[in-house]
Amino acid sequence: QVQLVESGGGLVQAGGSLRLSCAASGGTFSSYAMGWFRQAPGKEREFVASISWSGSSTYYASSVKGRFTISRDNAKNTVYLQMSNLKPEDTAVYYCAATSRSYIYYTQPSRYNYWGQGTQVTVSS
Repeated sequence: QVQLVESGGGLVQAGGSLRLSCAASGGTFSSYAMGWFRQAPGKEREFVASISWSGSSTYYASSVKGRFTISRDNAKNTVYLQMSNLKPEDTAVYYCAATSRSYIYYTQPSRYNYWGQGTQVTVSS
C-alpha cells in the first residue's frame, strides 16, 4: 500500500510559478510510474503529466506542455511538478498518483492505483 502526500500548492498570480511535491511512503517508490492530475470545480479529473519509474520518460497533456515539468527523486521517494507561466485556467486541485503499470501514456485516472489527497492551486488574473 502506497501513501502519497502532496504539498506546495497556493495562490499565485498569472505568469508566476509553483513547484508541487508528492512524498510517497509504504511501498517501493522506484517501482511505480507516477502521474499528476488536476480537477477544477464542476469538471472531471484530468491528466497533467506522468513519469516512468526511472525518470527517463515523461508525458504531458497538450495544455501544459512547455510550461510544466515533471521529475522525480527516487532517493527521496518524491515526485515533483514544476509549473511555470501559470494561467487562471490552471486553477484546480492537483493530485499525484502512482501506478504499478510501466506504460506511462495512459491518461485515464482509472489506470492509477494510489492517490494523494490533493493540493489546491489558485491562479489569479
